[in-house]
Amino acid sequence: MNKINVLDQGYVRLVDVMGSDLTPVNAARVSFDKESTEMTDKDVRLLKFLAREGHSSPFRHAFLQFEVYAPLMVARQWHKYRIGSTHLEEQDSYDALEAWNESSRRYITEDPTFYIPAFNEWRGKPENSKQGSGDYVPFDVGNPATKRLMESVDKQLADYEWALENGICAEQARLFLPAYGMYVRWYWSTSLQGVCHFLSQRLKHDAQKEIQDYAKAVLELTKEKFPASLSELIK
Repeated sequence: MNKINVLDQGYVRLVDVMGSDLTPVNAARVSFDKESTEMTDKDVRLLKFLAREGHSSPFRHAFLQFEVYAPLMVARQWHKYRIGSTHLEEQDSYDALEAWNESSRRYITEDPTFYIPAFNEWRGKPENSKQGSGDYVPFDVGNPATKRLMESVDKQLADYEWALENGICAEQARLFLPAYGMYVRWYWSTSLQGVCHFLSQRLKHDAQKEIQDYAKAVLELTKEKFPASLSELIK
């Protein structure tokens, strides 16, 4: 399995992997000029020790590359939890351990797709918090919410197509598109530690449900390649 569908039209695809559970083991053992060629109970105990004591650098020697297709509201939340940033006074910040390349509507005009929750997927406001969501709203609210969103998307999509047909450049025509529900596609390459940092934040019960669904997909795809490491790093 290298691809898991998420929401109505989204997905997470594991594109490439460098390393295995032995990678952090051998990275930690290099100080003693030791190397394992197959996983043993001793190696598992070492992984447990590294995870328990917060020795994260060995887990940065294994890498994963994902392709993600998700609504913009998910993409922007996801982007906040990248790690390894280095901030320089005279340069923009950059990520030394991660890479993120996203499709841009400055250059492409492929048919836009949008996330539209079904009538039974709309959630109400939480009772005791300023953010997040609560229980699902009743049918007499959810059903018109879906219809209103569909009508809004259709109207703005027609305006976008009108702009393109009348010679307006793609980078300005995209202003007509509804933003937060529009699907975007990106490549995310990061270390095993980077994956686990993202999962530790986005699998929490109070994380937005949509990004939780994507985090669960990332977890399942990563678990197939790094089962021992994931069992220790993600409790």
